Amino acid sequence: MKSLTLKRMLLLTCILITLPLLSVGCGKGNNEALTSINIGYFNNITHAQALLMKSEKSLEQTLGAEVTVNWTAFNAGPAEVEALFSGAVDIGYIGPVPAITANVKSKGDVQILSGATKGGAVLIKQKDSDIKALEDLSGKTVAIPQIGNTQHLCLLQLLSEHGLSPVTDNGTVTVSAVANADVANTMERGDIDAALVPEPWGATLLANGAELLLDYDQIYMDGAYDVAVVVIRKEFLQKYPEAAEAFLKEHELATKQINEHPEESLTAINEELNAATGKSLDPVILADAFTRIGVSSELNRDSIYGFAEVSKEQGFIDSLPDKDLYVSTKS
Repeated sequence: MKSLTLKRMLLLTCILITLPLLSVGCGKGNNEALTSINIGYFNNITHAQALLMKSEKSLEQTLGAEVTVNWTAFNAGPAEVEALFSGAVDIGYIGPVPAITANVKSKGDVQILSGATKGGAVLIKQKDSDIKALEDLSGKTVAIPQIGNTQHLCLLQLLSEHGLSPVTDNGTVTVSAVANADVANTMERGDIDAALVPEPWGATLLANGAELLLDYDQIYMDGAYDVAVVVIRKEFLQKYPEAAEAFLKEHELATKQINEHPEESLTAINEELNAATGKSLDPVILADAFTRIGVSSELNRDSIYGFAEVSKEQGFIDSLPDKDLYVSTKS
């Protein structure tokens, strides 16, 4: 990884010059020294920057030996949201839907700091299924990873656009929460007919014989919707603005690195997955999955607002977020 680290150092100058400064109200923070920072993330390739930063210990190097960086992996958004509420996580990589939920339920105390990745999901069906178009899902069972998550809301949007709705809304499509790792067996048993899954599960299922019904750019907003964002606790941001800015610089640098040096970056990400979980991805699967994932720190606010509207319609939140949803920036 020496060549990757050298490239990171060369890119850092550009990031330092072009990155907007955070506007945090009190601005200068206080005189209390930061001793630790707690970062939440998933061991999933849609949290690519977190995996790369953790692998290279780049944030640790930037903050210095005086600051302990604690990385905590989560399996689901709600658990990470609770950790944010309790103060156990200061900055987190998370899906846009739980980010919206956290913001609304905390009354603005959890805010979106940056984008991370976009798209990265496909709608697959059983091999040799009679499902030829989305309208054919009427009377069928479709799996999503979790009720109320990003893929669930994408599916609800799709159904609505095609004149369908779930049986829970007096419609004809059964929507069932199935863990990504269980989708293949559940489909083989005939318990589900289709599934809207994130990467790398989409690439894995397709490689094992499932068939594509809708590609990533047919799911929502031509695949340009946010699938992972970065959130931060407002209290931490106001207390330690310099640390928040240092994190954001490293996040921007990791984003640039993945886009400009994908092969080396994916190798580092895969090595981190193996170190954290004891299992790496087939490089062919990983490369295929990343053809459907956009790595970008830019936010698609239209997609986030769309998710917020569906979340409110479905009763996941009781009000739409206001301007406090996002951290303000200034040039």
